[in-house]
Amino acid sequence: MDILKVIVTVVYVLICIALVIVVLMQEGKSAGLGAIGGGATETYWGKNKGRSMEGALEKFTKGLAVGFIVLSVVLNLL
Repeated sequence: MDILKVIVTVVYVLICIALVIVVLMQEGKSAGLGAIGGGATETYWGKNKGRSMEGALEKFTKGLAVGFIVLSVVLNLL
C-alpha cells in the first residue's frame, strides 16, 4: 500500500508541474478595448481555434485538471 501511495504522489506532483506550465503557456483572454462592446471579432483564427495550438493547450489543460482532481481524491482516500 505504501508503494502505491508513493507512485500516486509522484504522478500527482508531475501533473501539478505540467498544469502550471501549460497554464502559463496559454495566451490571455482579454481582447482589449474590443471586449467593451461585448463582441469577439470572428477572424480566421477565432473560427479555427480548436485546431490551433491554443485550442490544443486548452484541451490539455482540461485533461490535466481532471487528472489533478481525481488524484487529489485518491490521495485523500489513501
